[in-house]
Amino acid sequence: MPPERLYQSELTGLPLLQRGKVRDVYAVDDETLLVVATDRLSAFDVVLSDPIPGKGAVLTRLSDFWFKRLGARQPNQCLDRPLEAVISDPAEREQVAGRAMIVRRLAPLPFEAIARGYLIGSGWKDYQATGRLCGITLPGGLRQADPLPEPIFTPSTKAAAGDHDENVAFDAVVDHLGRDLAEELRRVTLMLYTEAAAYARDRGIIIADTKFEFGLDGAGRLVWIDEALTPDSSRFWPADAWQPGTSPPSFDKQFVRDYLETLDWDKTAPAPALPEAIIEQTAGRYREAETRLCH
Repeated sequence: MPPERLYQSELTGLPLLQRGKVRDVYAVDDETLLVVATDRLSAFDVVLSDPIPGKGAVLTRLSDFWFKRLGARQPNQCLDRPLEAVISDPAEREQVAGRAMIVRRLAPLPFEAIARGYLIGSGWKDYQATGRLCGITLPGGLRQADPLPEPIFTPSTKAAAGDHDENVAFDAVVDHLGRDLAEELRRVTLMLYTEAAAYARDRGIIIADTKFEFGLDGAGRLVWIDEALTPDSSRFWPADAWQPGTSPPSFDKQFVRDYLETLDWDKTAPAPALPEAIIEQTAGRYREAETRLCH
């Protein structure tokens, strides 16, 4: 049986390229990668020491679901190859079974493409202070967790591990990528978010915001990479518990952030250990998101 909690994968048959906050990335060949979603969890850009059981498998299944569901709308990284094609050792295959994706090796863009449909998190704090969200002026009188007049694109830089992403103006994306690619990035981001949010709403989940990543293939075409609309990259709220003016309960890692905010912790490594009850409740919330969306 695959391990219930996998903090770090150990595959000896493939070169390890990097360990991210959640994913371990291995080289298969010059054109292909193996991406393993571990059970690591990061909060406030710090990787916690306690894995969340089954989390990586949930992220992998959800990403696979969304890549397939929206694949006709936007090309993505996924390759239809069995794990046996890249990992010969049965024990190593078992270690990462259900949590590994074989994907195209692409040049990632240096921005995270964020779509926001509701006023929450850092956007709510920004609005309270300035009346704007990431430099975009909003109507007055909005409450926490209110829907925005329309979804907006708020790109950010991609920080190295341990550093913080920084919001940037759309003009900064234009300066770096050129106007045509920057506008395509914005259009695709908002299209994917809008379609996914409508689907999720019909299943009792509000996707308040989400983060996408994209790369370019050899022909310079935009390709959806990394993960797809998971509880790690999105805010998922139960629609029946959403109440503007308050921070809604969630099916994502906001639950862990809220717990950590109650502690005397300066949000630098090392992070405090999580109680087993918090770990189990977090795992349950991730499973609930998958159940509502995929079944």
